[in-house]
This record gives sequence, structure tokens and C-alpha cells, in this order.
Amino acid sequence: MTATVLPAQAHQDAPDVSRRRFLTGTGSLLGAAALGTGAVLGGPLGGRALAAEPRPAAPRGLPDGAAVPVLVVGTGYGGSVAALRLAEAGIDVHMAEMGQSWDTPGPDGNIFANTTKPDYRSFWLRTRTKQPLSSFLGFPLDKDVPLHTGILDAEDFAGITVYQGRGVGGGSLVNGGMAVTPRREHFPSVLPTVDADEMYGVYYPRANAGLGVADVDPDWWESTDCYQYARVGRKHAQRSGFPFVFVPNVYDWAYMKQEATGAVPKSALAGEVLYGNNHGKKTLRKTYLARAEATGRVTVSPLHRVTDVRPADGGGYTVTLDRLTTTGTVAATKTVTAARVFFAAGSVGTSKLLTRLKATGALPRLNSETGRGWGDNGNVMCGRANHMWDATGKLQSAMPTAGIDNWSAGGAFAEVAPLPTGIETYASFYLSITRTPHRAAFSWNAAANRVDLDWQRSWKQTSIDAAKTIFDKINAKEGTIYRTDLFGANKVWGDHLTYHPLGGAVLDKATDHYGRLHGHAGLYVIDGALIPGCATVNPFVTITALAERNIERIIAADLHR
Repeated sequence: MTATVLPAQAHQDAPDVSRRRFLTGTGSLLGAAALGTGAVLGGPLGGRALAAEPRPAAPRGLPDGAAVPVLVVGTGYGGSVAALRLAEAGIDVHMAEMGQSWDTPGPDGNIFANTTKPDYRSFWLRTRTKQPLSSFLGFPLDKDVPLHTGILDAEDFAGITVYQGRGVGGGSLVNGGMAVTPRREHFPSVLPTVDADEMYGVYYPRANAGLGVADVDPDWWESTDCYQYARVGRKHAQRSGFPFVFVPNVYDWAYMKQEATGAVPKSALAGEVLYGNNHGKKTLRKTYLARAEATGRVTVSPLHRVTDVRPADGGGYTVTLDRLTTTGTVAATKTVTAARVFFAAGSVGTSKLLTRLKATGALPRLNSETGRGWGDNGNVMCGRANHMWDATGKLQSAMPTAGIDNWSAGGAFAEVAPLPTGIETYASFYLSITRTPHRAAFSWNAAANRVDLDWQRSWKQTSIDAAKTIFDKINAKEGTIYRTDLFGANKVWGDHLTYHPLGGAVLDKATDHYGRLHGHAGLYVIDGALIPGCATVNPFVTITALAERNIERIIAADLHR
């Protein structure tokens, strides 16, 4: 991973107090806060749902019967790269996006809901939130919300819930912006058939530039209140002998500094992350997609779900799309023709669609690797209960900046994540990425008319064991314990989810060396489905860099012959 090691920080040993005294004091304090300020707890920590406002009609988008040179299915990282580079090469592109465009303010004047107050904008077609943290100090956190095509999808499969962004911009709308390039020595395990010299010499730099990746000002980071929680994380990591590293981000750091002074509306410092960020984050809408649309050659149809792709009689592909309303019903069904189709619906979306198209005979020549090689990037979460003298701060930036790197020794990299409740929690919270051998496969369930995933919850034990190589040691050194109130009753580990789905149409297996699907010329995969299950770090920079690599070759070899 490309990161900067932080200097060691001097410390004084804290006084020795018992765990019982610590838990009693902290539990009473936080329990009183939770009871007295229920509206404060949100985002991942609850909140009161707002009533739904009148919603605009679904846009009509691509007309029925249209013919386009290129159709890109999805507007996330890979799809946005493809659209920009194709347009720059003089090729007209249409993008179909299942989610909303996210350009209409809600009742509070903001595009996105605040994390502390989930409303109709928050979740994709759910009537109750399904937040990554389900409880806090024994209080359940999920709330009823109106049915709506909201920004965050919690998609349930056997054994795992996959969190995904829904809207123009895909996962860039809802992630924490940690823009991590894997360490060079780890790359062979990420993409074993890809030339590392090309990736690190050309495509990673190109991706980081295109995404607007930048480092936080270390002097400001050392002094600002909003990263006190991260400095506590550093102290604990270094006292246990773990490297602590700065990680770049796609947030506008100049904007965050102004947030801290009160000069601009708060965004990251208002805890905005899970349901979108209204101001400072450089999502794809501000980077790749903005540049793509500025060419005049790229158009986008939001609330359009691709349901079928099959060879057309006259060449190219016949694509069927449902135009959705904001309550998820089908307003119209369209059929268009595309000379070429790029699948960029995310690891899950692309894998599910291709699995169904192969099984139902629409694309029968897709090979047997279709739907295989899927993984969760080894995601597992946990919280630690710190001592009373280790306050993590009431104000916490929602954009993480650093992590604990024990990949070489223990197979885990742990993001020091925020817990922006608006109250002092005396807690350190972590999202770990771990080395895991487990890979699942998608399959078509004809009886239920759906695609299933054969993930097993027990496989998460590998990730837990890897994360424990960090946190067991920190707890032993600090005399602290794990929090047991964040993921359900007396549960330590968040082993039920992933934020980083990868695989399902793996490079050089389901596709050739540049993402061309086997068996059907003119069909391509260009998203995280190409990466076999684990990126060793937050994956969106690798997804972007791989897309840059692949589209460059596809344009040269397939479109400009």
C-alpha cells in the first residue's frame, strides 16, 4: 500500500483501573446520552426518519428502439473510466444506471440525507433501515423509512449482506473515500496475471490523478479536534508495535479545514458518509463522470435497470431495460440495440446479470467461470472500549485517513474508522481488510427466479482470526476489551457484511486479459467483478486503475482498427 508511516508519539502510561470500573463509568455516561439525545444517534447509529416528500417522476432517458454504439451498464468506477476514455476517443456512449441521478434537493435543502437522520433518501427500496451497526449500548438503531430508491443498498445473500451505492456515481457516493494503492509486493496476489510495472508506472498514477486523490496535511491532522479519534488509534497501534500509516483520500482537504472553522457548511464534520456527502467529497460526479459528460458524447439514463442482453439479428446486442419509478415499480420497458456493451454494474450487479444471462440462454456461450471467484475483501469490523482518559472526541470526521498495517505478519490491514455519534464514546472502531482464501460462486435459482450466492458465514472466521492478530495484542497492552454492543447482543465482530465486493467475472478466467467476455464478441467487463475476491486494501483505486489499463487496450485494438 502507498502510505506514509507516522512518527512515533511519546506517551505516558495511563493509570491502572479495572475493566469493571471502566465499563460501569462508560456505560452509564453513554447510556444517559443515548436516552437523552436519541436524535443524535444515527448513521450508523440510528435517528428519526423524516417523512417522504413528493418525488419527481422517473426520467425517461434512452428512448425505446434507440441504437447506440456503446452501452455502459452502471456508472461506478469502471464504467465512468470507460465512458470518459471512449468519449475522448470520439465514440458516443450511453450509460444506464439503476439508481437515481442525485441532483434534486430534499426537504432539508440537501441532496443527501444526513447520517444521523435516515429518511426516504437513505436506503434502496427498504421500509426499514439495515445499518452496519445494528445496536448501541443495547439500544436498537434501525428505523422505519418510506420506500424509495435510496442511495445505500443492503443486499442480502445467504451468510452475508453486501453494501453498495445506488445512483449515478455508484460506490463513490457512499464510501469513506480512502484511496489506497496496494503495496507493490502484495500485487501478485491481487491480480496475478497483470504486469505490475505497467500498473504502478502508468495506471495507478493515472487513476489517482483522475480521482483527485490527495494526502491530508499532517500538521493540521495532528492538531484538529476531528482527528483525535485517529490519534488515539495511532497511540494504541504504536504502543503494541504495529506500523500506523497515513492513507490518501478523495476528500477536498481545503474544504474540510473550512468546515473546522465554521466558514462553510459542515459535511464530513457533520458525519456525512453512509448516505452520501453533500459538499467536500470528490465523487465520480465531480471527477470522471463530470469530464465524460463535458465531452458532449456521454449521456446517462438514471433509474434504468438492464434485465436482458442477447445477440441482435443484425449484429451487436439487443438490450432490455426497465425504467423504474422512485418506489421501484416498472414504469416502462424498453428495448435498444448496442454495438458493444460494457458491464460495470459492480461486482454483484455484473455477476448476477451475467450468471442469469448464461443460465437462461440469452448469452449461452459465456464460459463456466462466469459467476465464480467472488470474495468479500476479507471485511470484518470491531470496536474497542477505551479507558476514560483515552477520549476519542465528540467531533469525528467521517473521512478516515489512516490505518494499522499488519498484512505481512498477520494478514490484516485495519482502517481506523470514525464513529461520528456527536457524543463522546470512548471507543475505537475499525474496519479490517484481511487475507482470506474463501471464494464464492453465483448460481441461477430457476425455481425462485433469482441469482443465489453460496457464501458461508463460517468463512468469516478466517478474517476474525486475522483481525485478532492486531486487536488482541492492543487490548492486552492497553488493558482494554472489545465492545459487545455494536452488532447485536453480546456480539464482538461485524462478520455479517462486506463493503468491498470483488470478483464474479474474473480477469483471464471469465474474460480475456483485458476484460473481453469469452464467447460473445463486443461484450466486456470493466468493474470490480474482474478482481478475484481481495485487493488487500480498499479497492476502488485498483478498480479504477485496472479499468484505465483495459479500456486503453480495447480502444486501440477493438475500436480503432
